[in-house]
Amino acid sequence: MKIAQIPPLYESVPPKMYGGTERVVSYLTEELVKQGQDVTLFGTKDSVTKAELFPICDQAIRLNKTVQDPLAYHIMQMMAVTEHAHEFDVLHFHNDYIHYPFSVNAGYTHLTTLHGRLDLPELKMIYKKFDTLPLVSISNDQRRPQPNVNWAATVYHGLPIDLYKKGNGDGGYLAFIGRISPEKRPDRAIEIAKRTGIRLKIAAKVDKADQAYYEQTIKPMMDHPLIEFIGEIGEAEKGNFLSNAIALLFPIDWPEPFGMVMIEAMANGTPVIAFNCGSVPEVIDNNITGTIVNHIDEAVSAVNNIHRIDRNVCRQVFEEKYSAAVMARNYLAVYEKLIKQSCRYYVIKNDIVSGYLPQD
Repeated sequence: MKIAQIPPLYESVPPKMYGGTERVVSYLTEELVKQGQDVTLFGTKDSVTKAELFPICDQAIRLNKTVQDPLAYHIMQMMAVTEHAHEFDVLHFHNDYIHYPFSVNAGYTHLTTLHGRLDLPELKMIYKKFDTLPLVSISNDQRRPQPNVNWAATVYHGLPIDLYKKGNGDGGYLAFIGRISPEKRPDRAIEIAKRTGIRLKIAAKVDKADQAYYEQTIKPMMDHPLIEFIGEIGEAEKGNFLSNAIALLFPIDWPEPFGMVMIEAMANGTPVIAFNCGSVPEVIDNNITGTIVNHIDEAVSAVNNIHRIDRNVCRQVFEEKYSAAVMARNYLAVYEKLIKQSCRYYVIKNDIVSGYLPQD
């Protein structure tokens, strides 16, 4: 099968630094190649892939200080994809809705994986206008704000099977990893650590948008012997950080679309203590790969009983449900489903839209 992968251009694939979407695109692309598919990546020139690379710009936009209008590069990317669309069996977009005006009447087989939250008010008009285009969610919960669009499937993220290995959690600390932001609730993690008397290591970045929150709310809470802030870490450090942790604290307070760090923890055999928001009940098997809680008291109790979670089972569940191989197979099934359907055009009043309908 000839497949085009179209990521955002803000980061390379894989990203040099932070970039959740681009990491997933990389894992999927490399696994599809491994499984014998013919894949082309329409990404930045500094991307590293075993697929064929169609470079759109020289480097990741976020790292290029000379770029003043990122949208211009994405429009050029859409034109390149459109011009070469006839060469592929399916086009797989990962850059939200920017391609919709290109794709709606084009006649090529395509799908879009939505990687972010869908409850922003401006999105209602977009998904109402383009409600026939096939979409893939990364959790069922992610769909809730947009129930009336053309959902083709839910495909959970996956990691390369050999990226991490099971650890024993013998570092004696709790782990928090991600961003310092109000929705990630590092304040809850700090409170849990203090109440359990167990060290907490915080591996997190502070975006400019969250600098005031960090300075005013979180930094004062870190002035405690149990709390250690180690800053942002990369892939090379993440395995040891998670595998040596007693548990990962995931105390979110927002509709998390997926939560990559939860399966990263599982891959390291590390149980997750997560607040019941967004995708958490789908990703975590309660009392099997971790504990789902509703408030800090329950989280404290979960930490005190974390020895009941089998780290071998955490790793086993990861291999069965959240490997890159499983993710790629699930996407191939979606590709095949869409390819078997015939794309034809129909007119509703004066608006032309594309429909994915079974052949008559």
